[in-house]
Amino acid sequence: MKSMAALLSIFAVALLINAAEAYTNYTVGDAAGWFFNSTTKKASAKYDAWAANKTFNLGDYLIFNTNSNQSVIQTYNETTYKNCTTDYSSDSDTFKYNGGVDQFGVPSIIAVPLTILGTQYYFSDASDGEQCRHGLAFKIKVNRGLGLPPSLNQPPPPPYSRPPAPADEGQSPPTTVGTASPPGNGVTNTSANGSWFGFLILVIYHFIIHHIATL
Repeated sequence: MKSMAALLSIFAVALLINAAEAYTNYTVGDAAGWFFNSTTKKASAKYDAWAANKTFNLGDYLIFNTNSNQSVIQTYNETTYKNCTTDYSSDSDTFKYNGGVDQFGVPSIIAVPLTILGTQYYFSDASDGEQCRHGLAFKIKVNRGLGLPPSLNQPPPPPYSRPPAPADEGQSPPTTVGTASPPGNGVTNTSANGSWFGFLILVIYHFIIHHIATL
C-alpha cells in the first residue's frame, strides 16, 4: 500500500509539472500596456527589460493592451526592426496588426500567436517610427516548448477565386485574390483548455492526498 501511495504521489507531481509547462498568454508591458506619450516622447514601459526575464514558447500569445494611436508590428527581419519602418520589409517576414480600427484613441486588445522558432521583433511604426525610436519596441526568442497546439498548426486556407462571369457577359479567366497574413493569424483562446486541465489536476491531486491519508 505504501508503494502504491508513493506511485500516486509521483503521478500527481508529474501532472503538476505538465500543467506548469502549459501555453502562456503574456500581457506586453503588464499593467503599463502598449502605449506611447507623444508629449514626453516616452513609452509606458521598458519593454526590452519586460521581455528579458521571460521564457517564450511556440503556442504562447503576446497580448497587447493598447489603442489605435499605436501600431503592433511583428517582424523576423532585424533590419526592419532597427530602421523602425516597414518600408523595405516583405510580406513573408513582417506583419502589421491594427486591431481593425482606423480612428485615433480607440482601445483595442491585439493577440499575437507565437508560431515560429527563433528571434522575432516587435515595434510600433506610428508617427513615422518615432514611437519605435523612443522605446516602443522589443525583441524575444521563441523556444519549442510543447510545440504548436493543433489550433495553430493548420495550413492556411486556399486563396479566394472569383467565380466566372455569366455567359451573357462573356467568358473571362478567374482571378485569384490573396492577402498576406501572419502564420496562425486566427486567435484561439487557449486559457479555457488550460483552466479545465488545471481543475482536473486539482481533483486528482486531492483524491491522491485523501487516499494516502486513509492508508
